[in-house]
Amino acid sequence: MKLKIKKGATVQVISGSDKGKKGTVLAVDAKAMKISVQGVKVQTHYDKKDGLLKKEGFIDYSNVKLVEAAAAKKPAKKSAKQKST
Repeated sequence: MKLKIKKGATVQVISGSDKGKKGTVLAVDAKAMKISVQGVKVQTHYDKKDGLLKKEGFIDYSNVKLVEAAAAKKPAKKSAKQKST
């Protein structure tokens, strides 16, 4: 299934404990239909090397709405220059 929300888009959480928060999409898992949003569902993770780390967890795709789409990068068109002989 093709998802409308892509990495870099701005979304707003519409349900759950982080309802009302806005953030940019950090990662998209299309197969599981889950996305990671900056500042939403922050989890602590203990690492022996680095200690306590705070990371964003994945939330369900249906719990967010698109506020602003990511800016699409258009490939530059190469113009073919003809050599005059």
